[in-house]
Amino acid sequence: MTLFWIPLLPLLGVLVPALVAKRSRPQCTLATAILPAIALAMSLAALPDINAGDIPRVSIDWIPQIGLDLAFRLDGLSLMFNVLILGIGLLIILYAHYYLEAHEKHARFYAFLILFMASMVGIVMADNLLVMWIFWEMTSLSSFLLIGFWSHRSEARKGARMAMTVTGAGGLALLAGLLLLGDMAGSLDMQVVLDSREVIAADPLFPLMLVLVLLGAFTKSAQFPFHFWLPHAMAAPTPVSAYLHSATMVKAGIFLMARLHPALAGNELWSALVASAGIITMVYAAWFALIKADLKGILAFSTVSHLGLITVLLGIGSPVAVLAALLHILNHAAFKAALFMCSGIIDHEAGTRDLSRLGKLAKAMPITCLVMSIAGAAMAGIPLFNGFISKEMFFTATVDTQVLGGISLVLPILATIGGILSVAYSVRLVHAVFFAEARHAPPREPHEPPHLMRAPAELLAILCIVVGLFPAVTNWILVPAVAAVLQQPLDFHLAIWHGFNLPLAMSAVATVAGILVYVGHRHVRRFVRQFPVQDASLIFERGMQNIAKRAEATTDFLDNASLQRFMALLLTAALLMAGIGLSQLGELTGSKGNQPLDGVLLLGAVLLMFTAIGTAVTHRYRLVSLLMLSVVGLVVSLTFARFSAPDLALTQLSVEVVTMILLMLALFFLPQRTPTESSPLRTLRDILLCSSLGIVVATLNYAVLTRDTPSISQFFLDNSVPGGGGHNVVNVILVDFRGFDTLGEITVLAIAGLAIYKLLNRLRLFMPHSDSEGRIWCPDRYPMLLLTVSQTILPLALLVSVFIFLRGHNLPGGGFIAGLITAVALILIYMARGVEWTQQRLAFPYQPVAILGVGVATLTGLGSWLFDAPFLTSSYGHFHIPLVGDIELATALLFDLGVYLAVVGATLMILANLGKVTTSHRPAKDDPEVIEKGLHRVEDMRDGKEIT
Repeated sequence: MTLFWIPLLPLLGVLVPALVAKRSRPQCTLATAILPAIALAMSLAALPDINAGDIPRVSIDWIPQIGLDLAFRLDGLSLMFNVLILGIGLLIILYAHYYLEAHEKHARFYAFLILFMASMVGIVMADNLLVMWIFWEMTSLSSFLLIGFWSHRSEARKGARMAMTVTGAGGLALLAGLLLLGDMAGSLDMQVVLDSREVIAADPLFPLMLVLVLLGAFTKSAQFPFHFWLPHAMAAPTPVSAYLHSATMVKAGIFLMARLHPALAGNELWSALVASAGIITMVYAAWFALIKADLKGILAFSTVSHLGLITVLLGIGSPVAVLAALLHILNHAAFKAALFMCSGIIDHEAGTRDLSRLGKLAKAMPITCLVMSIAGAAMAGIPLFNGFISKEMFFTATVDTQVLGGISLVLPILATIGGILSVAYSVRLVHAVFFAEARHAPPREPHEPPHLMRAPAELLAILCIVVGLFPAVTNWILVPAVAAVLQQPLDFHLAIWHGFNLPLAMSAVATVAGILVYVGHRHVRRFVRQFPVQDASLIFERGMQNIAKRAEATTDFLDNASLQRFMALLLTAALLMAGIGLSQLGELTGSKGNQPLDGVLLLGAVLLMFTAIGTAVTHRYRLVSLLMLSVVGLVVSLTFARFSAPDLALTQLSVEVVTMILLMLALFFLPQRTPTESSPLRTLRDILLCSSLGIVVATLNYAVLTRDTPSISQFFLDNSVPGGGGHNVVNVILVDFRGFDTLGEITVLAIAGLAIYKLLNRLRLFMPHSDSEGRIWCPDRYPMLLLTVSQTILPLALLVSVFIFLRGHNLPGGGFIAGLITAVALILIYMARGVEWTQQRLAFPYQPVAILGVGVATLTGLGSWLFDAPFLTSSYGHFHIPLVGDIELATALLFDLGVYLAVVGATLMILANLGKVTTSHRPAKDDPEVIEKGLHRVEDMRDGKEIT
């Protein structure tokens, strides 16, 4: 379980900045770095086991039904990326401490940064495909927060939206690809997938799966044509750029290709897609890095170019190419993070990143100049710096490969061109800032930053030199990483000198030609000025706006604020889809015969149809329509009883009473009669549509009822008594077999009751004083007959509800029905005596009753954990109680009590508060006093007087 703490500690670290936000900035910075530092130490502690050939793994069951386990692994590849993520992350935390201004919310920044760090650690350590995807999406979300940290800037908001849209879309494609991959391998377990190469390659859906997975990788790692989001993400603070867009986030796609390399590589499709995308990205982005005039813009496109270089190597897939790819991941993270930090230092101290306003900074910032020169030389691949070794290996891999068949010669040619451009923009980056003349003065007088702000970049620059001089120092991390990707050890020896060969000649050509390209950079600028400037962010925003406008126009066409039209379109679509499948009635008819038809059933069917049609026909006469609807509910209840479903009959009858009361309270404020608004043509359309739908539904019922369909009812019948201890199968299903569903339903009911209570609370509505024909309402608001009957019925109804509740586990009844009966009995008192009279005697709120019900049901489920049983596992037993005798008791009774309380509380919250709207203190529409007050109010407003 120690392994589990490595991803968990950074995740817990997200809370640390919030807890110490009120402390001083140094204390907040130090506290933020503690948990990532521990996670890094724990990762390094596993190195001996990894070198010995062991792969530490840990797995916790999460949702085993779909193969989703919370599983992590720490092999050589995971260790290498953990060192980058956590190691450079710690340097970035120190750097950000000095970079951020004093007024900026540093605690929030650190929280977002650690959230991203934890997400990346989760990706590289995930041992389950779906777990990896969950963390993958977390990186998209956290990077959105980091890129848009300066939310007051328009470019930051646009950059964050663009990154989220592109990587989010790629994440959806990746999810589909990973699900297909897991289905091909027969498991979501990472090791099973990596060991199933032949099975996966032989699957006919392999091309589709590969394209979907690569879409996820290419969008995250900004490969062509999805590269455009990365340069615009540079609107983020420089610590974000140095961390996300050089060392970590953009490497997530690279990691994905490396992780799945054993399962997906080694075939022509992989080589063609990956190598082609990589080489195009490398050259295309290198060209734009050469012509940009913003420091971070140059570094952004150079990042895309180097990511393309790594992608080419993974596409080639040979052992040497894989080794070169992993080595360049390390090298690129070191020199690019250092360059971004130096860029931030220059921006922070000089006030600009524009090359036209920078120049001759070597005297003012000599140490920054040295650090940036070292990192720039490493990026250019100059000998004795770390970038040279991996660049030489890259050239070697392109020369030796035949992955593109007859056109494989294009790879070394384009690789050389990319190398030339790389040298050119690296030389320009350093020379233009520190040695060339500036065309305009910078906003501030440049000077060196505090030493600790520069220290992270200095450390990375030292690493660039050490690895360049002694490349074998990387063996401790490269050996297990290469073995993890190739699934077997690789014997290699890194050295500075490999003799005179073609890759060395390519490197020499790239260095000399790159310097010449920079010398003639003015000609490049003149060539570029011939073409119109295209802003990817504006193009993207324009595309998003066009999509939104098209969606809005389509919505307006389908839904023009006419509920009738919208419902007609919806029902017509349902009619067409269902009607096509049900048109062949002969093929749908099963072998079962029709049930015999007797007079009672025929009478019930006719009555049901007549009242249903009457409800629709008399809908403008609200009270008449309501009476018709009540008959429909009553006949449905009798139908349930007729077909041996007494629980459903009781439930339907109770719900029907509550519903009728609710509608009567609501209709009190609605017109008793509404005018005719539908034209005869629309009425004819509606009749034809509903008749057709009725025929389709009847046909569907006929097709189902005449077939022998498999049913799960026998399982519940067989297990109701031995498994749940109850003879009432319906109730046992609700409180035992599907108790989790019931818990969710009463939770929703309680939430709905609370929401309606808040909407109705203190609502002021005018009371109508007469009906639609002008007849005054009866002044006797509480008739004597209703008073007498309600007082008689209340204790009887409460007694019946208790009886129904207690018998529910073995006979028709249960907490839901009993709760409705209790609610109806209490509502009857409200109707008979009024809200004021009743609340004086029932002086307690109903909100806690509903909440208590959900709490009792939840605690009943949690109680099973005390006995090492799954959530909501019920137990029962037979006991002898003095004076009572033998009795069966079940824990499901407690769960049913929660259902009872939730139903009573939620129902009374709705009905009682709706009844408050009609109490006497509400204003009447034609009340002379109200009218007089309103006239005085209008006069005061007209005179400009203050109104309280």
